[in-house]
Amino acid sequence: MRNGLKDETYLSILPKSFNPDSSPLFKKFIDFNRGFHYGFAMKFADPSQIENLPGIRLTDNDTFRFRCHAGISCFNRCCRNLNLFLYPYDVIRLKHRLNISSDQFLEQYADVVLRDGYYFPEVLLKMAENAEKTCPFLTDSGCSVYADRPDTCRSFPLEQGLLYDAEKKKTTILHFFKPPEFCMGQHETREWTPKTWAEDQDAGRYHLMTNQWSEIRALCQDDPFDGQGPDCSKGKMAFMAAYNIDRFREFVFHSSFLKRYKIKSNLLSKLKKSDAELLNLGFEWIKFYLWGIKPKYFTIMK
Repeated sequence: MRNGLKDETYLSILPKSFNPDSSPLFKKFIDFNRGFHYGFAMKFADPSQIENLPGIRLTDNDTFRFRCHAGISCFNRCCRNLNLFLYPYDVIRLKHRLNISSDQFLEQYADVVLRDGYYFPEVLLKMAENAEKTCPFLTDSGCSVYADRPDTCRSFPLEQGLLYDAEKKKTTILHFFKPPEFCMGQHETREWTPKTWAEDQDAGRYHLMTNQWSEIRALCQDDPFDGQGPDCSKGKMAFMAAYNIDRFREFVFHSSFLKRYKIKSNLLSKLKKSDAELLNLGFEWIKFYLWGIKPKYFTIMK
């Protein structure tokens, strides 16, 4: 164990005027068990039980058959009645696509949940209020946000995992072929490897960002909030750095952050222009803020 991190397989700050206790996000905790028939989330498992995990484990060179298209009988069925977990980069892409703020996206399209045995809240896409509980972005012709769809949607029918060896400080990516039984796409003839599928789905940046987030999730296996729960000030700050990029931007550029932390000028220029770069800073800041892990993006002013 290092920094409280066990060997596991896992799938996958604020302006002066901001009061964390006034944030609406932590008034929206819901009961996780809402009767959805399947879902996707970061999962933790014993490495010795990898071969017993659901789905078919694929190596980099293994192939699987899959094709989704409008002519298939189950088209869009996977976009209904599910627990679809959103990762921080997913929220950035979707809120930009919808041209709304982070606050608006989280209020309108997300549920913030805390699962039993977990310490850090998770964000789920809120299903539409209709009989089938469809994805809010589903239309008759398919996904209305397809170019900015979440990482889980891009990966489907694969689930991605990371095997972290704390002793060797090495991370290995794992892939599992796991379509639901109703999925007819698995009976198509088009063949892929995990790599060619990720390339076809333009998933590279998504996977990279999700993998970074999963490392933080793994650290959260041990309580980072000293028994105070994620609704304490420290928990709200960390959640905001991950999931509310607009408020995090205000914190970085309109508080004393830059007086306390030194960031190289060329990186600072990128942070001003790119939410994705700012999210990388957020990940670094969370690890430093909660566990004291030495950051790469900034240094402490002396």
